Amino acid sequence: MRRISLEFFFNFPLISSLVAIFFAQFIKVPIHFVAFKKMDWSLLTSTGGMPSSHSAAVTALATAIGIESGPDSPSFAVAAVFAIITMFDATGVRRQAGEQAVVLNRLVADFNTFVEEAKNWQKKEEKQKQRKLKELLGHKPIEVFFGGLSGIFVALILNMLLFQG
Repeated sequence: MRRISLEFFFNFPLISSLVAIFFAQFIKVPIHFVAFKKMDWSLLTSTGGMPSSHSAAVTALATAIGIESGPDSPSFAVAAVFAIITMFDATGVRRQAGEQAVVLNRLVADFNTFVEEAKNWQKKEEKQKQRKLKELLGHKPIEVFFGGLSGIFVALILNMLLFQG
């Protein structure tokens, strides 16, 4: 049985992907603040938004593998196709599910307004009143684009700072 050694912690593609995720999630907070003049720390752990952390992770992974193994390696080919599929999915199926969630939440809100008039809505817990479907499931193409750029830059910067030499 093979043991995990300390080399695991110096795996450039893995470190690049993880740093890209954390960077993309963190940067969502100041971007949201600049756009809406409101600090929203819940963005650190939420899906959706600018930039796409999924796109940042997969492009950092592909970039790091390309740097280590070369752009003509089978490993880079697998990582690049994985990145393309992930980024396509983020703007496709997941985005459509998010848009459907917006419509469903509007319907639920309208129905709840009707129920409020018909019943004693005030006695319900606040949590029940605010339960909503997750709307930020997918990404706009621009969010995926900047997530992808973030991942590439994170991998290149980490390579220059930590893994060359």
